[in-house]
Amino acid sequence: MAKKRILSGMRPTGKLHLGNYVGALENWTKLQDEYQSFHLIADYHVLTTDLSTDEIYNNTIEMVIDWLAAGLEPEKAPIFRQSQIKEHTELFLIFSMLITKARLERNPTLKEQVRDLNIENLTYGHLGYPVLQAVDILLYKGDVVPVGEDQLPHIEITREIARRFNNQYCSDEPIFPEPEGKITQFARLPGLDGNRMSKSLGNTIFLSDEPDVVNQKLRKAVTDPQKVRKNDPGRPEICLVFTYHKKFNPEELGEIETNCRSGALGCVECKTKCSAKMNQFLAPIIERRKKYEANLDLVKSIINDGEQKARAIAEVTMKEVHQKMKIG
Repeated sequence: MAKKRILSGMRPTGKLHLGNYVGALENWTKLQDEYQSFHLIADYHVLTTDLSTDEIYNNTIEMVIDWLAAGLEPEKAPIFRQSQIKEHTELFLIFSMLITKARLERNPTLKEQVRDLNIENLTYGHLGYPVLQAVDILLYKGDVVPVGEDQLPHIEITREIARRFNNQYCSDEPIFPEPEGKITQFARLPGLDGNRMSKSLGNTIFLSDEPDVVNQKLRKAVTDPQKVRKNDPGRPEICLVFTYHKKFNPEELGEIETNCRSGALGCVECKTKCSAKMNQFLAPIIERRKKYEANLDLVKSIINDGEQKARAIAEVTMKEVHQKMKIG
């Protein structure tokens, strides 16, 4: 039985942090054995919020190095740039005819972005980026898309577009599957200030951070405001550092919770324990990262090879689209 196909992607924003790892990358590395995986560098999607292209290439290289260092295996899961597969733009044009402006405006994720980014003049590209996401998935006939809960509305738009195309042009055999969203179980890791981990907020721990940097950053992490001194009883359920322990130090979790509540464990010692476990986790990633940093030609060849594989599939899909639409 053939493996189901997964399509996952990220916008190239440079080096990745632990929030990126926990929210997506960790899941990708686990799924690459279970599914036929493809990993998209969504460089066109950058333009929806920033027209500058000066850093896209360098950010792409940095991000791919983190992907590889975290355990993605390009032999199993090809890596490719969206912009280098011309079929993305062609199918985007076709799919744009299959969905209304009103439907896109009802997208709750778009509404949040307009509010959070204080966008006054929404561009056509930003309004239609779920359509381009649908292309990213359906061009490779993705069956499953690993996403956070906030991305489920985009998957529903993809399903609607696939259904509309199949109903309109495929009287016999449908071309496109209606993909399912696969929710990640540990989808969000808060930043050092308790907010969403984000570069723009300056509250991140990067996958490339050396131990002294992690130690320094974690010392500043927010904790229970009522626990001022060591002997004060703590509330681990509201403590950011305890959240990190859940992910990176599950073996000692029960002991840490008990000692925090009783006051036997102070915040300084708790943070020291946590940073030690984080550094232990990051050590092999940093080691692999340095090897790729020293061999950028290998990184570039991995991307080029992935693009050849992706292009071959995209060309076949578009040939089928042309045949069904009786175009060309």
